[in-house]
Amino acid sequence: MDLLDKIKSKEAVIGVVGLGYVGLPLLMEFVEKGFKTIGYDVDDEKVNKLNAGKSYIKHIAEHRVQAVRGSGIFEATSDFSRIPESDCILICVPTPLTRNREPDTSYIEGTGRTIAKYLRREQFIVLESSTYPGTTEEVLKPILEESGMKGDKDFWIAFSPEREDPNNPKYNTRTIPKVVGANTEYARKLAKALYEAVIVKAVPVSSSQAAEATKLLENIFRSVNIALVNEMKMILDRMGIDVWEVINAASTKPFGYMPFYPGPGLGGHCIPIDPFYLTWKAREFEINTRFIELAGEVNTEMPRWVITKVMDALNEKGKSVRGSKILLLGAAYKKDIDDPRESPSFKLMELLLDKGAEVDYNDPHIPELPSMRMYKIKRKSVDLTEENLAAYDCVLISTDHSAYDWDFVVKHANLIVDTRDATKKVLENRDKIFKA
Repeated sequence: MDLLDKIKSKEAVIGVVGLGYVGLPLLMEFVEKGFKTIGYDVDDEKVNKLNAGKSYIKHIAEHRVQAVRGSGIFEATSDFSRIPESDCILICVPTPLTRNREPDTSYIEGTGRTIAKYLRREQFIVLESSTYPGTTEEVLKPILEESGMKGDKDFWIAFSPEREDPNNPKYNTRTIPKVVGANTEYARKLAKALYEAVIVKAVPVSSSQAAEATKLLENIFRSVNIALVNEMKMILDRMGIDVWEVINAASTKPFGYMPFYPGPGLGGHCIPIDPFYLTWKAREFEINTRFIELAGEVNTEMPRWVITKVMDALNEKGKSVRGSKILLLGAAYKKDIDDPRESPSFKLMELLLDKGAEVDYNDPHIPELPSMRMYKIKRKSVDLTEENLAAYDCVLISTDHSAYDWDFVVKHANLIVDTRDATKKVLENRDKIFKA
C-alpha cells in the first residue's frame, strides 16, 4: 500500500523520537486518533514511566497517559533498532545554543545518524525541532543519505515546527494549526495528510526552508516586542512611571496595539534561542541582523538589571547583597508549569551567588533544581511558611505561579522585589514592595 494511503487509512505506524514537552503531547494525539505509535527516547526513566502509565510532565494528566498506554497501540522504547517498525518518524529533540550563541545541532545530527543506521525504504521523516532555514535539507537529509538511500526517492523528508505552549488554557497540540514544509510535492502531501489526521489544520508551505523560517519569525516577533517593553520598563522606572499601568492603559486601544509584558529575562525552549539561529545563518549571506541582535541584547541583560533593583531595595534597608539571605520565588520559565528550560531564574541565582548572597528558592512545581546545560545549582525547594519568609532579607519574585498567596507572602516577608507585577492586588504592606 502507498504510504499516503496508509496515513489516510490510519494504518501507518508513527514513531516519535524525543519524548519531552514537544514529543510526548504530539505522540498522544496520534494514539488517541487510533494510530499505532512508538515513542523512542534515550532516557530509560522516561520510557519506563510511560510504559507504566505514569506522567513526568505536570500539565499532561496521568489518567491520559494511562489511557494511551492501555490502548494497546502504544509503546515506548530506548531500542532504536526498532526504527524500521515506524512508517513516519517525527524528530522532536532539543536545539540549544552553544556558549558562543551559535546553533547546536548535535541532537539533530546524532538522531539523524541513529535513524540512518536503521532507515528503510518508504519511510517519512519529519523534523520538528526549531532551527535555522536549511537544516532539514542541508544537515539532516545528507546524514540520512549516509544509509545509501536517496532522499525524496527512497525516503521522504519534511519540516513541521512545533508550536507548543505548555499549560495554555485556550490552545493545545490538537487545536494549534501546523505549518508543514517539504521540497517535493509528494512529501508535502504526506506531511499535510499526516498532521491533518490529528490536528485541526495543516498549513502547507513551499519548502522545508520556508517552514523553518516561519517558526523563527513567530518567535523573533515575540522576542523583539518583549525587548521593546523591557526597555520601556527601564526607561519608565527611571522616570518614576509604572510600566504595568501604562501597558494596561495602552491595551484598551482596540486596534494597532498588542500587549507584551516585561519580566526578569526570557525563558523557555524557543524565544531565547531562535533569534540567534537566524542571526547565525544570516552571516552566510553577509547580512547583519542588527534589529534582532539588539533585542537579544536587551533581553539578555534583564537579569542583571533586576539584580541592580535588588541591590537598591536592600540598600534602602541598610543592607548589602553580600551576606543577605534571598528567597527566589519560581524556577519555571513561566507560571503554572514545571518546565525550567532557559528560565531566567537560574541566571538570577547565579548573579546573586556571585555577589555573595545566600540564595534559596521555592517552586511548587519544581521540588528540586535539575542539572542544566549552563547551570549546576543544587537546591531543593524550601517550604513557604511564615517563619521561612521572615528569615529572608529579600524575596525576589521571578515566576508568578497561581499557587502563590501574594497577601501571605507580602505579609510575612521583610522585603519584596517583584518582576512580574504579581503583587498588584495586595493592598496592605505595600511599602515592602519594590517593582523590578
